[in-house]
Amino acid sequence: MRVLFVCMGNICRSPTAEGVFRHRLAQAGLHELVTVDSAGTGDWHVGKAPDGRSSQAALTRGYDLSSLRARQVQREDFHGFDLILAMDHDNLARLQALRPATGGAELDLFLRRYQLALDEVPDPYYGGADGFEQVLDLIEQASDALLVEIKGRL
Repeated sequence: MRVLFVCMGNICRSPTAEGVFRHRLAQAGLHELVTVDSAGTGDWHVGKAPDGRSSQAALTRGYDLSSLRARQVQREDFHGFDLILAMDHDNLARLQALRPATGGAELDLFLRRYQLALDEVPDPYYGGADGFEQVLDLIEQASDALLVEIKGRL
């Protein structure tokens, strides 16, 4: 199983989702069966580490994002991943526009897929520290639900 998380620049929400979900997979002993990655629909931050505020908030909860680097979604990702989860409606629309006719990846909103209180993971980039904490709360909840789904698929 291969899962890709996508946000705008791949420095806040999607690397946080990648780090949290990798951790959940390791705890469940499934880290060797599931490939996890993250990407952005934009190219502004390609090659950069996650935003320091995201990294710090994640580290406080035990998630290490230090090895992650931003990359941009490629058309090939629709063939290389089984499930591509967008953080918000805008990025989902960008993914749908980029998706090749033969792309087999399933697309969805990360939160909507698991019927959480919000449809989208809000972008914390222009806000304060509490926004990064909210992102972690939402991603942890959705990651738990995704783990249940993955276990059912394997």
